[in-house]
Amino acid sequence: MEYKLTFDQYQKGLDRGEFLGLRCNACDTFTFPPLGTCRNCSGTDLEVTRLSGQGILRTFTVIRVAPEGMNPPYVVAMVELEEGAWVIGNLVDINPDDADMTLIGKKVRLGSQMVKGDIFSACDSRVITFSLIAN
Repeated sequence: MEYKLTFDQYQKGLDRGEFLGLRCNACDTFTFPPLGTCRNCSGTDLEVTRLSGQGILRTFTVIRVAPEGMNPPYVVAMVELEEGAWVIGNLVDINPDDADMTLIGKKVRLGSQMVKGDIFSACDSRVITFSLIAN
């Protein structure tokens, strides 16, 4: 199977501050992070597209007991992007003890940060982060 957007290309985009996803030509669904097929119709007629990098925080949790190598507490959030795709990442620039239900529905801007590889990953990689956008 040919991948329209490889992990390496996706990572290099994040390194440049670009959020590269895929748009399905069959159903016009956006997939982010990229997959081998459309997340909606499983189609393979996909094109690489640059996403806006903004969305709405839909849910979150505060991690207080973390996997090995992570430093709790931190906030993991799920965001619905302007293009419709949903993505998970860390909500940064907030004290986890201040995280409450008023965060739901807030606008966020995507970013990324480098994380050190662990026993389950081949190397260091960039992960998605979110920052609140002031109203």
